[in-house]
Amino acid sequence: MLSALEPAELPADAIEVGRIADAWGIKGWFKVLPHSASPEALFSSKRWYLQPSERGAKTFTGTVRLTIKEAKDHSDVVVASSHDIPDRSAAEALKGARVFVPRSSFPTPDKDEYYWVDLIGLNVVNREGVALGVVKELLSTGPQTVLVLAGTQLDDAGVSRDIERMIPFVSAFVDGVDLSTRRITVDWQPDY
Repeated sequence: MLSALEPAELPADAIEVGRIADAWGIKGWFKVLPHSASPEALFSSKRWYLQPSERGAKTFTGTVRLTIKEAKDHSDVVVASSHDIPDRSAAEALKGARVFVPRSSFPTPDKDEYYWVDLIGLNVVNREGVALGVVKELLSTGPQTVLVLAGTQLDDAGVSRDIERMIPFVSAFVDGVDLSTRRITVDWQPDY
């Protein structure tokens, strides 16, 4: 059923962008649950790389490449079709598969826009050059995004302890992002 899928090596810059939820319709289309509210990477790339789900039935092994014919928004999911998936049965066999797209095929963000994946791991310092931590994740709180930092701080006894900081990712607090030096400068103090 999935024998038409071409075994492939996962690109070094591959980012997991979603999972296949189920078949959609009878002509081989399938639903994808994107990991992002803005799934532009799914629309910009014509080659997706699939890996089986960690759990559940596996209808294929390793990594396979899927050539995408069309992908579009449909309610809160993305629906897609592929030259390699001829019918509903083949689409159903993809259920649960993890979808990866090479970072190099993401659309270029506008000035002062960043993909979350590019911010994770950046060092955060304040205007005085004090290291506040490293971005470990981002949270969407509705009206804004929040940087979640992992760092250390000396307690009153002079012992270093692990801490977590949260800084709103808004221009009022973020002075600049420099991806080339992997650094974010913020107007934030260590005791906030």
